[in-house]
Amino acid sequence: GLSSADCVTVEMLNSMAKNPIVFAMANPNPEIAYELAIKTRKDIIMATGRSDYPNQVNNVLGFPYIFRGALDVRATSINEPMKIAAVKAIAELAKKSVPEAVNLAYNARNLKFGKEYIIPKPVDFRLITEVSTAVAKAAIESGVARKIITDWDAYNEELRKRLGLDDAIMRSITTKAKMDPKRVVFAEADNYKILKAAQIIKDENIAIPILLGNKEKIQSIIDEHALELEGVEIIDQMQNPEKTKQYAASLYKKRQRKGISLNDATKLLRDRNYYGASMVEFGEADAMISGLTKDYGSTIKPALRVIGVDPSVKRVAGMYMMMTKKGPVFFGDTTVNVDPTAEELVDITLLLDKSVKQFNIKPRIALLSYSNFGSNDGVTPNKVRETARLLHKNHPEVIVDGEMQGNFAINNELLKENFPFSTLAKEPANTLVFPNLESGNIAYKLLQELGGAEAVGPILLGLNKPVHIVQLGSSVREIVNMVTIAVVDVQAKEEIADSSKRKGIFTKTNKK
Repeated sequence: GLSSADCVTVEMLNSMAKNPIVFAMANPNPEIAYELAIKTRKDIIMATGRSDYPNQVNNVLGFPYIFRGALDVRATSINEPMKIAAVKAIAELAKKSVPEAVNLAYNARNLKFGKEYIIPKPVDFRLITEVSTAVAKAAIESGVARKIITDWDAYNEELRKRLGLDDAIMRSITTKAKMDPKRVVFAEADNYKILKAAQIIKDENIAIPILLGNKEKIQSIIDEHALELEGVEIIDQMQNPEKTKQYAASLYKKRQRKGISLNDATKLLRDRNYYGASMVEFGEADAMISGLTKDYGSTIKPALRVIGVDPSVKRVAGMYMMMTKKGPVFFGDTTVNVDPTAEELVDITLLLDKSVKQFNIKPRIALLSYSNFGSNDGVTPNKVRETARLLHKNHPEVIVDGEMQGNFAINNELLKENFPFSTLAKEPANTLVFPNLESGNIAYKLLQELGGAEAVGPILLGLNKPVHIVQLGSSVREIVNMVTIAVVDVQAKEEIADSSKRKGIFTKTNKK
């Protein structure tokens, strides 16, 4: 309020030193128009109080989170150390990789610390955790706090919940992935979203990215968007004839009695999905991510041909982890088996049961239909009813029941009132098995669009080695989530392999 519009002249700007810093805070019109300032000095670093220009300085970046941190430790005052801590937290946040949600909100491709991004955007959801935590810590350290926080991870989780960001399961999965990052090959590395995701997983130490595709094209996209992928391996499958020959020989050996000649195999290896899957098969990558630009069928086929199904299971299936307001709910099969039989539904159920346990969640499985425990006859209810019978008979350790309607599966009070005998009457189901692909696919997409649930997946179950296929047109966040799942999948398979080895050694020792 102590300044006015247009009081700074072009002459004043020209008299300033190199890279002048100008914070023109007058509202609604700054002391010098933004357009005039950047036209006059190409090297200017400028901020205003307006949201329609870069570098908006707004007290919303500070006040809410300073107050939040102060209130959470019951500070007797807001002192200088707390204010300085807030400023430093905001400054540090500006230098970190920007979440894709923030880029999308400002119609930007890759916001990055520099002249046009020297301060975080007001919509950056990380402000509440970064700034509030810094302020709370400063209050404790400076002696004005009446409540001492010791578990900062729990505090950060509580802050996220206040914003509706209750994604505790994905954070725990991410933490596990970071403990032992794995090599993940991206079969579609000539795509901005893939490269942005690769930068994030590299920066956050979630995985070690390997980029597959034309080196020049990939590098041009990296340069165009100023992505930081220095040191990341780029492999051009067209420039590796010896590897192609080795991979083709392996594919031919596996498929020679299924209509594929050596010449066919060599041609197929030009496809990056075949090449990437072969890298995983030969141990030159731990997992593969693909599917962003191709349909699901053409992406899964190379993985099935090159890697094949895990010998311990009978088939593959697709699962989504739906992040709902009631917590994570797992959907299957949503991507692979079109119209499974009762016996095939048993296999799918067992796959989901095994996979959900990998997330340290006890699966409670509902077999869905339009019928409740024999209330209707028909092809689908009868099939699902038979699935339940087979599971109860042959796999009593699995917590599963059906057939039942979707609302009864989720609302255990309703289930308890009407069907108290059900094994799911005490707690609601957290894993839903659909009678066919059509119903599962429709359900997850409707929940995603109408219910606002975040869909993590599809998580491909049952392959011998990890290959995960993202949805056509997935966001950067969804790709990062799938990479994280892939890393944890690799870790789980390695743990099983190590356990089997230890059992083998123990058995041999006992025999001696």
